Parts: sequence; C-alpha cells; structure tokens
Amino acid sequence: MEFIVDTVNLEEIKDAVDHMPIVGVTSNPSIVKQTNPENFFEHMRKIREIIGMERSLHVQVISKNSDEMVAEAHRILKEIDDQVYIKVPVSYEGMKAIKTLKAEGVKVTATAVYDLMQAYMALAANVDYIAPYVNRIGNLGADPMDLISNLSDRIAVDGYNTKIVAASFKGVQQVRDSFNFGAHAITAPVAVLKQIFANPNIEKAVDDFNKDWYAMYGENVGICEL
Repeated sequence: MEFIVDTVNLEEIKDAVDHMPIVGVTSNPSIVKQTNPENFFEHMRKIREIIGMERSLHVQVISKNSDEMVAEAHRILKEIDDQVYIKVPVSYEGMKAIKTLKAEGVKVTATAVYDLMQAYMALAANVDYIAPYVNRIGNLGADPMDLISNLSDRIAVDGYNTKIVAASFKGVQQVRDSFNFGAHAITAPVAVLKQIFANPNIEKAVDDFNKDWYAMYGENVGICEL
C-alpha cells in the first residue's frame, strides 16, 4: 500500500513527507500550472532534494506524437535524474512511446486510463504503474472500482509486477475504496489526505486524555515535566 501526493508545491510536499508515510510525488501539466514554476526542471530537482532518491518522482510528457514523447522523456531523465518515472498517456501514440521507453529500461507510469482495455494494453507492455482516473471515470457514468478490481485480478493471475496507482480523487471515500478494491497505490492532493485526520472525534479524544492527565499531575505538567 503506497501513499503518493499529487502536487509540485514545495511546501505541500515538505509538509506531507514530514507528517505522513509518503512514498512519492506525481505531477502532470495541470498540476504544474497550479504552482507555475519559472524554471520547470530546477523546480523538479528541488522536489527530488526534498523527497530523496528513496521516493518515486513521476513526471509527464506533453507531446501527442510518440517520437516527441520519447524525446521529452530523454530530456526529463537528463535534466532531473535517471530514476524518474515517465508518465505517458495511454493513447495509440502513447503506447508506441511506452514500448520504446520500456525497451530502453525506462520506468514508466501509464496515465489517463479510463477503460479496462486501455489498462490491459499498458499492462501487456510491462509498465511500472497504471493510473486509472477514479473520479473522472465515475463522472462519465462508469465504475472505477470495477476497473481497479478487474485489473488487480489480472495482475495477480498473470504475475505482472505492475502496480495500480489510482488517481483523480475528490474525497477520502474514493481513496479508501481504491485500496479496498485492489489498488496498490494512490496519488492524491495533500488536502484530500489531510481530510483523513479532520474527524472532530480525534481531537475530542486527545482533549479528554489530556484533561484526565492534568487532573492527576497539575495543569501544564506534561510527561517531560515529570
């Protein structure tokens, strides 16, 4: 089970890595636009400095032509580092680029997945991650959890090492369901992950515990003051 954050905001990434068991960072052109860094590659290198080499960094190509996608992937790997996962949309041209990059030994995250057959194509190409768009699939009237469940079963039956990284979330319930239906990882905005801890009962429980403690040992006498 992997928690990944979908942001390039440096402060958000620092905060998330400090507080939660975050194992990676994903991005796409729309996510980058929210932060609008002046120097894209320098910004992505700063993210790598924050997360270290032990966490994954996923960066997306923008071209629609396979040869240009591959060229962009090579530039990304040169400018950031050779451990970056290249995000490639699972289009017809994207599949050609995926095959080329995997033949070169590049780590690939197949993205913009809306359909199970799209996912199967990416799976057969031995990508490292497949990213179904949970909320967007639901908005189109399909069941994203059915896709995740079937894909998870196929990965297990055929023995692939590919991981499902569910993406596109509006709330915690979608994150929970994705894991429960077989996703190996999720990538979500930091704000969505913080909602996990927004239950007022958590704060009430801590306040009740503190009240009982201070009733015994005196106000402002914590464990370190004993």
